[in-house]
Amino acid sequence: MAFDGLVISNLVYELNNTILNTKISKIAQPESDELLFTLKGPQGQYRLAMSASASLPFLYLTDSNKQSPLTAPNFCMLLRKHIANGRITRIFQPHMERIIHFEIEHLDELGDLRTKTLIVELMGKHSNIIFCNSDGVIIDSIKHVSSMMSSVREVLPGRPYCIPATQEDKQNPLTATEDTFLNIVMKKPVALTKAIYGSFTGISPVIANEICFRASVDGDMPTDALDENGKKHLFHNFQWMMDDVRNHNYTPNIITRGKEPVDFSCFRLSEYDSDAYSVQEYDSISKVLEEYYASRNVYTRIRQKSVDLRKIVNTALERNRKKYQLQAKQLKDTEKRDKYKIYGELLHTYGYGLAEGSRQLEALNYYTNEMVTIPLDPTLDAKENAQKYFDKYGKLKRTYEALTDLIQETKAEIDHLESIAAALDIAQTEDDLVQIKEELMEYGYIRRKRTDKKAKIKSKPFHYISSDGYHMYVGKNNYQNEELTFKFATGNDWWFHAKGIPGSHVIVKTNNEEELPDRMFEEAGRLAGYYSSGRDSDKLEIDYLQKKNVKKPGGSAPGFVIYYTNYSLTIQPDISGLTLVE
Repeated sequence: MAFDGLVISNLVYELNNTILNTKISKIAQPESDELLFTLKGPQGQYRLAMSASASLPFLYLTDSNKQSPLTAPNFCMLLRKHIANGRITRIFQPHMERIIHFEIEHLDELGDLRTKTLIVELMGKHSNIIFCNSDGVIIDSIKHVSSMMSSVREVLPGRPYCIPATQEDKQNPLTATEDTFLNIVMKKPVALTKAIYGSFTGISPVIANEICFRASVDGDMPTDALDENGKKHLFHNFQWMMDDVRNHNYTPNIITRGKEPVDFSCFRLSEYDSDAYSVQEYDSISKVLEEYYASRNVYTRIRQKSVDLRKIVNTALERNRKKYQLQAKQLKDTEKRDKYKIYGELLHTYGYGLAEGSRQLEALNYYTNEMVTIPLDPTLDAKENAQKYFDKYGKLKRTYEALTDLIQETKAEIDHLESIAAALDIAQTEDDLVQIKEELMEYGYIRRKRTDKKAKIKSKPFHYISSDGYHMYVGKNNYQNEELTFKFATGNDWWFHAKGIPGSHVIVKTNNEEELPDRMFEEAGRLAGYYSSGRDSDKLEIDYLQKKNVKKPGGSAPGFVIYYTNYSLTIQPDISGLTLVE
């Protein structure tokens, strides 16, 4: 995520064209680290949301409102006292830092015109919202930072405000000259990408890599690997991007993989120019930020909600994998059983002339017609040595027979757990998690309490429409896979699944048509690959066949199937361009 100085510059440009000179109508604090301003001006009403969250700090214009607590927090009350009905007279970004200053004019208790500054620092875990007077002294902040918390600077009422300390040698990229670039950036003994973002404020590693890409050089190369012409060419590409910032030539966009938001920027990022990603452009950076954070919050919230389930699944998987390794080792040891049986038989055949106290017997193995050397216990006679080998054979045979069944059960349990883990990876709502938890309860991984009622299932399979109008359904978990394959699909419908790995069942409704377009098979295969544990692979093999040839073994876990005759295709697990029916 590149919430860097360039995105801030795009945001400041947009704010200056929308809310500059607007009046602050309402101030709310819906969360402990979040503010929501309602602004009114000649062009209408705006809402400005800002957050100093350590995990997802943001600032953008929004149409959405949020419910506020009945009693406003102290910081909110302070802002209402000072700047309610105030007017935003200036919005700027100092030195391309990830900071936005709002200068606000208001009337004090005596009716005199005063100026205050609200400073929003969007700097990851160090984010903050700070309120200062006209002399730059902090009145208060949404987060207090004492000397015990930071040795660099305090953020407390009464302290003078200063910009957070950055590296002393960092330059403002908008004022950088060719001499600066060649003599400071290109002299650093590091990779090109690191030299760029380490030398200038507001430039993230993503943007530094983009500059290198546009210059057709490898960002991982050391700076001294470029000749003078290469260095000048790199500077020119750097300068062209800064010209776009100065001229406000922004292209706000969100990059997604499937339906998951991956990144956003105010410029097109070449590293995402592949079939695996889709890029959607917007006319407003605020829309980008609002939509990105809303989408990202969904994934973050589901990840947090599924932590306990993942821990249960991973613990059970680890236990069963260790069990499987031990059983496999024990099974390998039983491979000696037939050798011991032959030793016993050969001793019965040739042991009659064995001298007392012999330690070995050379005998012809009549099964292979080769001589073998049989180790002996010198304290036992031939018959007793033969019986000893027969006993070893019998023990290993019983172990083999028991382990053959046990190792299959363990492997089936591992496959079942891996399929649940894959279902957790594609879960998008809390309803999706409910069905997965129900499966874990049914199979004893979670103890069902007496007070627990069977959950009402609201989650439904994904429903896509192919380019040729065919309906394609994707199971989100094992129960849905079972339902789709054995209750929903008819015999002539097509069934798709990633080969040999956990993943969703994909059903294509054929409407009893015999001839289907090749594009439909390719699109359904992409769905099967994307909704599997192999979604990050460049290429993936997909098995497909008509549903009537898919069978379910008796007593197997939900979603487990077998088939013997199938077709295969190789796809990229990318679903960009496919239509999801909400």
